[in-house]
Amino acid sequence: MHQALYRKWRPRDFDDVCGQDHVTSILKNEIETGRINHAYLFCGSRGTGKTSCAKIFAKAVNCLDYKNGKVCGKCVACLSADAGTATDIIEMDAASNNGVSNIRDIRDEVNYLPSELKYRVYIVDEVHMLSVSAFNALLKTLEEPPAHVIFILATTELQKLPSTIISRCQRFDFGRISSSVIADRLETIAKAEGFELEREAAFSIASIAQGGMRDAISLLELCANGAQGARVDEEIVANLIGTGDRDAVEKTAMAIARRDFDTLFAITSKIYMSSRDMSVFWQALTSFYRDMLVIKVSASAKEYLDLSDGRFNTLKAVSDEFSSETLVYHTKILDDAYASMQRNGANKRLVAECALVRMSDERLSPTVDALNARVAALERALDGGVSVRASAPEGDVAEPVKHVEAKPVEAKKKPAHFYEPMPEPPVIGMADNKKIEPTRDKAEALKASEAKNVTVDTREVRRLKSVPYFPEVVRSFGALYTLESAFLEEASAYAQQDGSIRIRVQSDIAAMMLAGEETFNALLSAFNSYEGGRLDKSTLLIETVSSAKKNSYIEEIIEDQ
Repeated sequence: MHQALYRKWRPRDFDDVCGQDHVTSILKNEIETGRINHAYLFCGSRGTGKTSCAKIFAKAVNCLDYKNGKVCGKCVACLSADAGTATDIIEMDAASNNGVSNIRDIRDEVNYLPSELKYRVYIVDEVHMLSVSAFNALLKTLEEPPAHVIFILATTELQKLPSTIISRCQRFDFGRISSSVIADRLETIAKAEGFELEREAAFSIASIAQGGMRDAISLLELCANGAQGARVDEEIVANLIGTGDRDAVEKTAMAIARRDFDTLFAITSKIYMSSRDMSVFWQALTSFYRDMLVIKVSASAKEYLDLSDGRFNTLKAVSDEFSSETLVYHTKILDDAYASMQRNGANKRLVAECALVRMSDERLSPTVDALNARVAALERALDGGVSVRASAPEGDVAEPVKHVEAKPVEAKKKPAHFYEPMPEPPVIGMADNKKIEPTRDKAEALKASEAKNVTVDTREVRRLKSVPYFPEVVRSFGALYTLESAFLEEASAYAQQDGSIRIRVQSDIAAMMLAGEETFNALLSAFNSYEGGRLDKSTLLIETVSSAKKNSYIEEIIEDQ
């Protein structure tokens, strides 16, 4: 009868366990020195070697000729353990034996001496599935078992275990196995089984397995059985496992960078017509964007990316097409689209295509992230020497732009409520490195300047009082205009002696966003709810911080107490 590869290649000794040296080294040392604990807790994601280490440990503590961290494999204990006939090594699946009666049976059995071996070892898999009453029944026995009994508990969900159980065990954390270690193991298995496995295909399988060796070996067997000519390559992995292949993901990212809509629609159509799930491809694309973002922001990106050299170089070349702001913006779109796919399973293709089009052209999205991406592209263009995407008609592919020449733009007429400060008048009696003293009386100022030989600022002093209810205005306005409220939250509002109110924002972009007819009317309505309707477009003004500094008068800000 055929035996599955993951069972055939299950580790038989601690040295065969891959990627868990921090665990196996301690276990070997405990056995050699005789400092064996009464209870162990193995926790970690699936397929990382928890059950395998438990079986090896049960065999090692009973081996009659254990030397240098290795079992002999020839004694009665080793042979019966490998054959699965050792009556003193009891494996229990807590998922199907989770009642208090099952634990009571164990509690009664531990009082009897082992029938064949030195230790009776209980391996309880998926221990987090035990009921509350079963955990309570296990507590006392787990804390003080007889000297001939060892408990090994294994779980994939440590957070579900009571702290009273965890505190009674010696805990070992099994981490995810790196893709390079899994790829090496898969190549060893492929060579021994008589078929060829490409290195990049091995990395693809390892990436899909997400750090689980058992899953990786199972996927390898599937690909090997479907391979033509006993050769497993990346195309076979993509077709048989039903996931988005790396080549399609890279082509999608490049098509987004070049606004190549034909390629984007061709890729989504191919995935839709095949057996592959759009959600799986979308996860692969999101992971690709995450890797590009790591490269953009980290100087040591290769240490954090579990990739081969070839894949890393390709990833870096694609990431050069994007700015960090654009990658953040695209990742947000990918995340929102994936959530929408989970809600609307029948419309996955539509959701994917709309998201890809929005990622290709930031002008189609009104969000702040899209605006940041567009500003970043302009900054790269103005810096010169950096290839960026220029606006192109629909259906066309924009050519890389090497230099953008600034052209004068005709000034548009601004709304009446957009405040334009008066030009600053010349300063009278300018003297270098002299003290400036403000005064309201120009004649007195000139006289004082002649007597003291100082520079005098003759501008008028105006008092501005902060608007106390402005935070409430921001909240009510934000309920209607989420995007524009982000600019309003960074602004300040001041009331003048003549009854007018000035909204002082941080930038020209913020001023233009708030000065639009619809948004300004909403602002006017929000202020009038506190002002009794007295304000109009001539008494509610918007200005920037930079323009306020050029006022023809001196401001005295009075904060509300």
